[in-house]
Amino acid sequence: MSQPVADPTLRVACVQFRPVLGDVAANLEATCDLLAAARAQGADLAVFPELSLTGYFLKDLVPEVAISLEGPEVERLRRAAGGLLALVGAVLETPDHRFHNAAILLGEGGVLQVHRKLYLPTYGLFDEQRDLAPGQRIQARTVRLPGRVPWRVGILICEDLWHPSAPYVLSRQGLDLLLCPSASPAQGVQGPDGPLGSAASYTAMTRTYAELFTTFLVYCNRVGYEDGVQFWGGSRVLGADGSLLAGPAPAEPLILTAAVDRGGLRRARIAYPLLRDERPAIVAAALGERGGELPTDD
Repeated sequence: MSQPVADPTLRVACVQFRPVLGDVAANLEATCDLLAAARAQGADLAVFPELSLTGYFLKDLVPEVAISLEGPEVERLRRAAGGLLALVGAVLETPDHRFHNAAILLGEGGVLQVHRKLYLPTYGLFDEQRDLAPGQRIQARTVRLPGRVPWRVGILICEDLWHPSAPYVLSRQGLDLLLCPSASPAQGVQGPDGPLGSAASYTAMTRTYAELFTTFLVYCNRVGYEDGVQFWGGSRVLGADGSLLAGPAPAEPLILTAAVDRGGLRRARIAYPLLRDERPAIVAAALGERGGELPTDD
């Protein structure tokens, strides 16, 4: 008897969410409802924004809202996902009481992957280094759903995307789908009728990375206001050739869905054989003898 052919598509949902600052219980309840709504829309993977369980401008609330991977919140999320893959943002506390801005990827088997934000912005509106510890690892992972082909998934959180080394490392590990949860506030305007500066930056970055690394990219930003600061939304899904598959979403709560498929990945990598032609040994040689620092002219 022939084996059934694995489905090469994955339907992803950006859950553009407005969390309540500091109220994990309320955000957890809303997240469970939104997971059910994403499932009803046929999603296989639901991506929530950065710190979706807590809100962003936490300051001294960080220890109060922190959860652990073994805690009841994660178990409830696992049950609520009900066969979906779900990427949720939270503050995670380590056994030695450090706190991380983290994205937790959940499936039927429990926690599949945790990414702890590598780059903590501490400039302008941002003050993450005051209360949070940076992550130390970048790791792509193979994820599987019943009846589907496997996907190599990598996670970066907001500011991580501003550092090209992070998606580059994921690409060298094998990457089909890059997930970026975000809490990007509205900043700057480009001209009298131009777009927000922050929106324009993410438009350029997401398209560039999707095309250069020939990978699907899901960017999910939050909406709403905190401390008088607006978050602009703009969630989107990009193809492996940099094309826009869905979005950008307006600045309101919604679920944005799009299908990604292995055929599109194959076509992009035939048209742009950038992974084939990459020469990582050149990068390793340039950095290897100087403790990670590039050589200078002197």
